[in-house]
Amino acid sequence: MITALLTAAGTGSRMKQDIPKQFMHVKNKPLIVYTLEAFQEHPSIDAIVVVTLPSWIDVVSAYAKQHGITKLQAIVPGGASGQESINNGLLKIRADGASDDDIVMIHDGNRCLVSSEIISDSVAVFKAKGSAVAAIPCVEAVFRSHDEGASSTVSIPREQLFRTQTPHAYTLGKLMWAHEQAKLQGVEDTAASCVLMQELGETVYLSAGSEQNLKITTMDDLYIFESILDARKSAG
Repeated sequence: MITALLTAAGTGSRMKQDIPKQFMHVKNKPLIVYTLEAFQEHPSIDAIVVVTLPSWIDVVSAYAKQHGITKLQAIVPGGASGQESINNGLLKIRADGASDDDIVMIHDGNRCLVSSEIISDSVAVFKAKGSAVAAIPCVEAVFRSHDEGASSTVSIPREQLFRTQTPHAYTLGKLMWAHEQAKLQGVEDTAASCVLMQELGETVYLSAGSEQNLKITTMDDLYIFESILDARKSAG
């Protein structure tokens, strides 16, 4: 069984809007619904769990009913951090009867253009390696700065660098173990599960991402998202 765990508990402060970014409307549809539809339509996904702000739980439920998201299994209140929010979702998946060997695919609720191909490759890499983290190669020259971006004398070979995205696919048992270890070791506020796994000494296996699988965190991202939708519509 594969459960998509969508994180949508951020407040979206960088957008400087009255509502959280994941609930902003683009072309008369909330951003979170685009993400829900991507996992609803993929044949490998059996269930969806959403972690969101407590005051928005009823709204997510209403959106799901309105847009035919029949795979939605639960909506869970988020925590004080991304790490805590994910843990809340994992605890709900476990409470609902999932086994340690079941797959959980954690995905940012505001990565609305996750494609069927990205989800499929995540499943394929998971089956081959035991886990999968969507990523794309870095194509820019990259420098390390020790004075908050004022200057640099060190460049990092870009062929060694990959930018991680979501989904992150792991077994439920592995994720529960990681969050328990985080509590024991005092690891806090790792919103990316792959970073938590790396800090715990785990190898990160990469699956295919895409430049279009952007995380909408600023108004610039929102404009890019709208432009991609328009381009896809024009292309038929």
